[in-house]
Amino acid sequence: MPVDSTNWTRNGWTDLHLMAVLIMVFSALWVCREAWQDIFLIAARDEENSHIFLVPFVMFWLVWVRRQRFRFCYPTGQWVGPLIAGLGAFMSWYGYNHAVQASWHVGAVVIAVGAFTSVMGTQVLWRFAPAFVTLLFLVPVPGLIRQEIAIPLQRWTALITTETLTTFGVSVSQSGSVLEINGMQVGIAEACNGMRMVFALLLVSFAFAFGTPLRNSVRVFIVLLSPVSAILCNVVRLSPTVWVYGALGEGAGKLVHDLGGWVMIGVAFFLLLGIKSLLEWALIPVTPYVLARD
Repeated sequence: MPVDSTNWTRNGWTDLHLMAVLIMVFSALWVCREAWQDIFLIAARDEENSHIFLVPFVMFWLVWVRRQRFRFCYPTGQWVGPLIAGLGAFMSWYGYNHAVQASWHVGAVVIAVGAFTSVMGTQVLWRFAPAFVTLLFLVPVPGLIRQEIAIPLQRWTALITTETLTTFGVSVSQSGSVLEINGMQVGIAEACNGMRMVFALLLVSFAFAFGTPLRNSVRVFIVLLSPVSAILCNVVRLSPTVWVYGALGEGAGKLVHDLGGWVMIGVAFFLLLGIKSLLEWALIPVTPYVLARD
């Protein structure tokens, strides 16, 4: 249901607001174009940051499901926009001059949000907050953080995958994060360490949590559960990959690995639907209201 044009006018919005916000945001993107180019080059080169390409779609979805909230927004609080942009400019300057890449990238994102807020105001920013939070996923994950996550993830993935394959009668041995099947060694780090899964599934979990009518406690639970979901999905992905490595060779194994990565995004979404249905079946309230038929 589209927003009534009468409400748009009554709330103080004009076509000038639309023109101004487009100009401001485009100007912010242009000023920080080197940082934005670097972000998308990293996403294109490094599969562990490929989830960045999903961010625009997730943001659009979160805005779309909240579109009716715009009728309650007024163009107020624009003075906060320059403060946000100023903070972003400082972060961008600091990151660029002190070789802190994450700060440089975050600064570019914050400047764009500040430019938007300078025209649209704080009410739009607040009512559509989850969509703006999604923009943080545009920032490539720093290498140190990735390493801290990858090492325990490799260990747990290797252990659970070994137990899973053994349960199904597949002869496989484990040494650290390396699995051996039919005389071929498959390193978890090389095959699929799950880093791409972690942040992609965190993004999917965030989209599911804030794109459906859920209680805030359930939303937090779903987001916190995303690392566990990542491990489970990675085991589902890795088990056939390891078997194919051993049975059909490295070429076929890489093909299964590459195809399985994006398939697991869909699997994770249906896994979240299953968790929601399970909570409802257990009569645990998951929505902010109770329907009469319940």
